Amino acid sequence: MGQIYLVRHGQASFGSANYDQLSDLGMEQARLLGEWFANSRQKFNRVVTGSLKRHRQTADACLAQLPKAHRIDTDWVTDPGFDEYDHHEVMVRHRPEFEDPEEVKRFLASSPQAKYAFQDIFQAAMSRWMSGQYDGDYREPWPAFQARCVGALQRLVEGADKSQNIIVFTSGGTISTICQHLLGLSDRQVAELNWTLVNCAMTKLFYQPGRVSLSYLNNYAHLEWLGQPESITYR
Repeated sequence: MGQIYLVRHGQASFGSANYDQLSDLGMEQARLLGEWFANSRQKFNRVVTGSLKRHRQTADACLAQLPKAHRIDTDWVTDPGFDEYDHHEVMVRHRPEFEDPEEVKRFLASSPQAKYAFQDIFQAAMSRWMSGQYDGDYREPWPAFQARCVGALQRLVEGADKSQNIIVFTSGGTISTICQHLLGLSDRQVAELNWTLVNCAMTKLFYQPGRVSLSYLNNYAHLEWLGQPESITYR
């Protein structure tokens, strides 16, 4: 039986002009995950990343912590099927004024409770995207994103030997959608799950011919052991 580790990227630069860049904390989260793998003597037969910069940065910082004997010598595989949905487009179709990153900054700085209000707005934007009523407004409608994520998982399993350890550096929406496929979750449940996934947390799958199953979800014990709550982030 093979194993697939789906790793959500480390904390990105939320609220900046370029979200697709790990923060300093995001780099540290990835390094701590790598130390966890090194201490558990984990080896990987394949490394897969989405095509986003934050995916590759997380992979580089994480796997640099492994002993040389445990590192992958071959080229890593990049599969855009594991990319995140377009957060920006989902938001601005609901709130066009947030097209300007500076407007987002002003909103977040407007009050101590602004981040919670922003989350409510984004949840409403997600509901609009997932409703199926406005598919023509989006370059990638929700059903297309679902199909892309499931297709990436299927390609991964079909191209793997039956007992490989594979690590995939991807995003929270992708992981949530794959879990929806495996567990039969509703769209509402997958949206709620997405909010709970921790940066640099692991979700582990087992696979064998014709079957993929969930072993565990959103494991971030490698961050908890520090006893520093600020190391655990969701955005």
